[in-house]
Amino acid sequence: MDTDKQLYEEAATGWQRGLYDDIRRTFRAPMINWIFRTLIANEPAFTRYLWGQIKPIYQTRAFGRLSIAYRSTVYEELDVEDSIPRYRPDQLDVSPAEFTELKGQIATFDVVGPRLAVLFEVVDRSLNGGDVGTDPNRTRAACEPLPAWLDRDRGAPTTMIEAGIVPREIEDTIESIRVFHGLESGLPSIYRVMAQWPGYLNPMWEDVEPVLDSAAFDSATEQSARVVEEYVESVPYTPQLTPDALERQGFDAETIEELRELFETFNRGPIEQVVPALPVFAYTVSSEGRRRLD
Repeated sequence: MDTDKQLYEEAATGWQRGLYDDIRRTFRAPMINWIFRTLIANEPAFTRYLWGQIKPIYQTRAFGRLSIAYRSTVYEELDVEDSIPRYRPDQLDVSPAEFTELKGQIATFDVVGPRLAVLFEVVDRSLNGGDVGTDPNRTRAACEPLPAWLDRDRGAPTTMIEAGIVPREIEDTIESIRVFHGLESGLPSIYRVMAQWPGYLNPMWEDVEPVLDSAAFDSATEQSARVVEEYVESVPYTPQLTPDALERQGFDAETIEELRELFETFNRGPIEQVVPALPVFAYTVSSEGRRRLD
């Protein structure tokens, strides 16, 4: 699988364009994440099948509770009000208009974070013999529709610096980010978004990196992962994504192994600490979502 090969939204046509529209609507965020762009460019048939299997797990009230619990768990473990700064435009080298755009784009990642965490966990477990839907939730929320208002209209379409090109004024910060996450190459999309505003990224990382490099954030990562694991084990049905199920759909052993390695890397590699950091970044600009559903 060529992880540099992607199908961007503006190039998508036919059913692929329709699938992107459905992902945006279901995720309630105005973006298509790298994982979907890469999957559909490399394995379009699998991506279409995958989406049909996982879409229902994002459409229930129980998922809404999970998305809020994920954020709240990170904040509680970090004691966020005392450990993470909140910035105003006049505290940063950004204009008020730039700050508004920054807030909107970071909010988009706050929305998609729990959705990606669930995606990685479901597919990784399915391909590696883990438990999915083994202890189904029996409450009304398990199948009740996701509230229509939750996460609606919170984010903004995302833009980012070009891959592989780092502005000189943030070179040291980007290197520190790579070292922290153990990234040998590439840069997660959230950092490429924030890199558009050096006047925010440089001071923010200086303030926040010590908190992320702490036992409290290690605990936040562990506890938020447990929230996701419990949800994945409690979904009211089991998506058919095991190797045997994929073989029955006509996918060959080599493709299944490539997919297994890809999702294992996302679920257990450096990205494992990127996703729980997303609500932290949102907090710094007051663009975080709710902490309670009921």
